Amino acid sequence: MAEPVKDTPPSEDPTIGRLVSDASRDISTLINKQIELTKSEVKVSVKAGGVGIALFVVAAFFGMLALIMVSVAAAYLIHWNGEGPDLHWAFLMVSGAYVVLALLFVLVAVRKVKKVKAPERAIKQAKATQRALKR
Repeated sequence: MAEPVKDTPPSEDPTIGRLVSDASRDISTLINKQIELTKSEVKVSVKAGGVGIALFVVAAFFGMLALIMVSVAAAYLIHWNGEGPDLHWAFLMVSGAYVVLALLFVLVAVRKVKKVKAPERAIKQAKATQRALKR
């Protein structure tokens, strides 16, 4: 039977090949972690943007319903068989109320969309990594 090959003890000084291998592995790990950080920051921003867009859709939906369905009924209610303001004024009052409601939803949606921002931590970390690698 042949004797098994014994491992030689590692030398104290690493070889250039081992240093290059370790450096490329560390850089690869660093880049992967950078990508993960960027993905997590973008996820948060996309979620805030999605809520803002959904609120824009809600505002548009309410605007359409208000113009088509409820405006007529509310205007006739305000007019109240001729005892209230004239019918054309009643329609203007109802339309104005729904415009205010739609503007309120738009303002809330704009605030939500403004929360969408660039992945600042990931950008800062990438710049720091770039500076470290240049040295």
